Amino acid sequence: MSTTTTPTQITNRRYKDGDKTHRPWQEEIFDADHSHKCPTYVHRTPPCQGSCPSGHDIRGWLQIARGIDKPPVEGMTWQEYAFQRMAEANPFPATMGRVCPAPCEDGCNRNEVDDFVGINAVEQYVGDWAIEKNIALPTPVADTGKKVAIIGGGPAGLSAAFHLRRRGHAITIFESHDQLGGMMRFGIPSYRTPRDMVDAEIKRILDLGVEVRTGTRVGTDVSLKQIEADFDAVFWAIGAQTGRPLPVPGADAPNCLTGVDFLEAFNKGRLQHTTKKIVVVGGGDTSIDVASVARRIGHIETAHENDRPEYAVLGHTAHDVAGTMRRQGVEVVLTSLFPIIEMTASEREREDAKREGVVLRGGVMPLEVVLDSDGRATALKMCECDMNGNKPVPRDGTEFEIECDMIVSAIGQMGDMEGLEALDNGNGFIGTDPLYQVTGQKKHFAGGDIIRPHLLTTAIGHGSIAAQSIHHSLSGNPLEKRPKVDVFHFNLLAELSQRTLTPAEFDHHPTRGTALGDFAVHNYEDRSDTQIIPHDDLFLGHFGYDERGKRKEIHISAEAVLGNFDERIENLTEEQAIHEGERCMSCGMCFECDNCIVFCPQDAIFRVKKDSHAIGRYVDTDYTKCIGCHICEDVCPSGYIQMGLGE
Repeated sequence: MSTTTTPTQITNRRYKDGDKTHRPWQEEIFDADHSHKCPTYVHRTPPCQGSCPSGHDIRGWLQIARGIDKPPVEGMTWQEYAFQRMAEANPFPATMGRVCPAPCEDGCNRNEVDDFVGINAVEQYVGDWAIEKNIALPTPVADTGKKVAIIGGGPAGLSAAFHLRRRGHAITIFESHDQLGGMMRFGIPSYRTPRDMVDAEIKRILDLGVEVRTGTRVGTDVSLKQIEADFDAVFWAIGAQTGRPLPVPGADAPNCLTGVDFLEAFNKGRLQHTTKKIVVVGGGDTSIDVASVARRIGHIETAHENDRPEYAVLGHTAHDVAGTMRRQGVEVVLTSLFPIIEMTASEREREDAKREGVVLRGGVMPLEVVLDSDGRATALKMCECDMNGNKPVPRDGTEFEIECDMIVSAIGQMGDMEGLEALDNGNGFIGTDPLYQVTGQKKHFAGGDIIRPHLLTTAIGHGSIAAQSIHHSLSGNPLEKRPKVDVFHFNLLAELSQRTLTPAEFDHHPTRGTALGDFAVHNYEDRSDTQIIPHDDLFLGHFGYDERGKRKEIHISAEAVLGNFDERIENLTEEQAIHEGERCMSCGMCFECDNCIVFCPQDAIFRVKKDSHAIGRYVDTDYTKCIGCHICEDVCPSGYIQMGLGE
């Protein structure tokens, strides 16, 4: 007797009818060419953004530049859309695009393929475009009735003012100088930060309705007690205005100055010439600026006693420009404890300084200022050294002297706490907690160089984070902690909202699964506040060699530097800016390459409908077809796809 066997139909189903049990999950995960894992679209922070002290959504505005993320408003250009995305974190793109040393580019995963994306260059392009087109910042929300005092009008204070004003708080900035800008104006020479550019980026913030009181020093002109009485919160952004002298004998000589004082005197127009031989001790950007400025302004052979440069630097007098027309070159030696290649100044700035005639000497430490009979410095005694961490260890028998008639110390800064002793942490700074609230002071917050001297972009980041803390405090909902990855994150719900794709209201009735529900964002997980995506989670084989479009730089020779104050960096063209956007690998976010769709053997991955499309919502997965083969994850260039069971 024969029996007939019904042939088994080919199916994508994982289970047969009647199956009620399964092996332990550890055994079930993988079986031959399939698994019980399916793709999840996981958003993580790219390393460029994770490296940015101001928390720029760099990947976001590069996607705008490349044309993937299109403006949500009819008639808006991509440049304006990119500017508004930049300004969410940093309202100074034109400035930062020029002077930021770009730790974002050091962290760029594209370095594993060919060369980093020109992030700084695109930022400058968009920033300059926004100034040229007179693009405004977003209108503030309704007034809250709360008043905040910002003490200091530098990058940290202006950043906090912008972020607080856009939330509806009334802002008053108190600034001791006669102009706003802080280090952007008084600490960096104008050929690096053109003053009309700085003015334009500051004006945007003031146009939001920010009150300013210049020439007013809190602690002397206005008491701390009065500030506390008049305002609901106070943000201290007074910077580190006092330079540190050399910690060696003889450093109190009258012609031993600090880099902070030197640059402020130059930027205020008081210092028009210097001495013939200068030693600058430092190694960071400030020391490079001092050396480069000295080479540009030159010296004069015959000068009146009252025209000594230190008098102008210390504010006793100002140089007569007409009397300095016959300027001559200056011999500048810049020394650093660290070897030249390890100096904290950026490589570009170091190379420019050398090209302009500055002599760099690394791996040396100062020992003593050599004085003449009048008590003036005539040389700096030094020796070679090795570094034990940040501590120099002198090499015996290597002493030497560098002859000079001025020494400038650019080895660090601290705050001027006169009249503010109640806020001094004992080291010339203001101490804060991780939320930037001043230690032991409920209404007071602080940021920028007064809590930790660092980059301009760091100060801008402090201002934005402190503004969030102040806003929550004034709203009665103080924060308890900050995210592990503390940046301006891409928000999928906000992206859907601006394109009228907000999920429907959940009716709170029991339901089985969410894949078909329009109240849920299906198949998406946001880990950006805890994870930065590394290059080995990307499919680097997708990216071919694509040379970076570099900005043109005007290189000035040592013979031509005297009196040359022209800007040294030329802007990108629109085509170049778009090209740099296209080079971005969009780490941690889909950039719509179609690899997962093309290579899926089950046709389980599909594009969402055009009327539902948004950044991060380009593809979806039909779980009834997926067999968990992992191919989509393997070929995803940006690492956006991860296989999982919802973990």
